[in-house]
Amino acid sequence: MDYRHLGRTGLRVSPLCPGTMNFGPETSEPDSFRIMDRALDLGVNFLDTANVYGRKQGEGVTEQIIGRWLERNPGQRDRIVLATKVYGRTGEGPNDQKLSAYHIRRACEDSLRRLKTDRIDLYQMHHIDRAAPWEEVWQAMEWLVGQGMVLYVGSSNFAGWNIAQANCLAAQRHFLGLVSEQSLYNLSARTVELEVIPACQAFGLGLIPWSPLGGGLLGGVLQKAEGGRRASERMQGQIERYCPQLERYEALCRDLGEQPADVALAWLLHNPVVTAPIIGPRTLEQLEGNLRALNVKLSEETLRELDAIWPGPGGQAPEAYAW
Repeated sequence: MDYRHLGRTGLRVSPLCPGTMNFGPETSEPDSFRIMDRALDLGVNFLDTANVYGRKQGEGVTEQIIGRWLERNPGQRDRIVLATKVYGRTGEGPNDQKLSAYHIRRACEDSLRRLKTDRIDLYQMHHIDRAAPWEEVWQAMEWLVGQGMVLYVGSSNFAGWNIAQANCLAAQRHFLGLVSEQSLYNLSARTVELEVIPACQAFGLGLIPWSPLGGGLLGGVLQKAEGGRRASERMQGQIERYCPQLERYEALCRDLGEQPADVALAWLLHNPVVTAPIIGPRTLEQLEGNLRALNVKLSEETLRELDAIWPGPGGQAPEAYAW
């Protein structure tokens, strides 16, 4: 496994990160255990979750599943980098969401209890809270770090400006600040190249792309449709919208002798700002299939062809739209 540094930190993580959103709603607890066991066997040491995963408000179903896995396998805790998130609604009260110091501390304590661990290795803000001043947010995070409850802080779904604002103030407070950003990023969704990726480069954040296969769009959706698998209504709309690009893309993958999903993941991993795309395996087979992408090497010619099929915004801002 070719481990990568998480942004500017000394922490090294696997280049693919299993996301656990399916644990509970789609994947049974025993199967979730098997996926986590197999991931460790394969050298994957990075695991991502959130306190709102599980589709039952306030219960943290997915965190509880991971916690029971850790309880059953106490020796595994020091083998993984465990990431979770704060922001989403966890109750009916006015302070049961977002990024007040009140909610951050309480949400962290609740996550630690559900995960049955003494620390969160990467505590990510799931969204920007425009009502919470950064002085308040960093005061809360500094306290958690000081107590050993959190080691690193990351963001998710932040704009480039949010990253700059957050880390400039963190530096004034002599605090490490954000070390990672988890954003929507894939061949068909490249908006973050305008400002988020340049901000990550400038401030030393590792980019953790979510939905790296575009919700299945880039995973060979035309092949699957031809094979008789019925796409959802939403996916049918996506196929109709992107059909000419998908035909060119899947033809290119066939010419390369690679699976479309592997090419999509390899394209992300080619970007030096990317630390680890989030993969969301529902089964062991999906986990093992995703890892094949680590062996896919894309030539400069192939990268140019992919850019022609899935053009980005034209580069970073402002050069993408102004002189």
